[in-house]
Amino acid sequence: MSGLEKALFNLKFTAKQLNRQAVKAGKDETSEKAKIKKALSQGNQDIAKVYAQNAIRKQNERLNLLRLASRIDAVASRVQTAVTMRQVTGSMANVVKGMDSAMKTMNLEKISLVMDKFETQFEDLDVATGYYENATSSATAVATPQEDVDRLMGQIADESGLELTQELTAATPSKAKIGPTEQEEDVLGERLRALRG
Repeated sequence: MSGLEKALFNLKFTAKQLNRQAVKAGKDETSEKAKIKKALSQGNQDIAKVYAQNAIRKQNERLNLLRLASRIDAVASRVQTAVTMRQVTGSMANVVKGMDSAMKTMNLEKISLVMDKFETQFEDLDVATGYYENATSSATAVATPQEDVDRLMGQIADESGLELTQELTAATPSKAKIGPTEQEEDVLGERLRALRG
C-alpha cells in the first residue's frame, strides 16, 4: 500500500468516526430535550435551563462534526482521484512502451493486442472518472435521512396542530413493477428457443 493509499484509508476512517460521533451527539441532544420536558413538567425551570444549554451544545457539536466529516470526505475524494490517476498513468506508460516495440517490428497482431489493451484501460479510466465526478458532486453535501425529515415535519405539525399524514402518504412514491412476470418470462423463453432452433 502506497503513502497515498494509506492517506486515503485514514481519511475515510476519520470521516466515518466523525459521522459516528455526530450521530452520538444527536442522540445526546434528543436525550437532553427529553430531560427538559420532564423538568418542565415537574416545575424545575432552573434544571430545565441547564438541560436546554446541554441540548444546544450537543446540537452545535453535531453540526460541527458533520461539517468536518464532509470536508474530510471531500479531501478523500481528491486523494482517490490522485491514486486513480497514478494507476492509469502507469498503465498508459506500459501501453506506450508496448506500442513503441510493436511499431518497431510492425507486427500487426501485436499492435492489435496493444490497441485492445489501450481501449480497455481507456474505458476503465472513463469509469474511474465517472465515479470521481459523482463522488465530488456529493462530497460537500450532507445527506439528511428521509426519516429524520419526516420526523421533524411531524413534530412541527404536531406543535402547530396541522394534519400532515395525508401529505406524507401522497408524497411517498409507489413501488413500480420491476422485471417481467412469470408469464412474460415463459413467452420470452419460448421465443428464444424458437430463435435458437
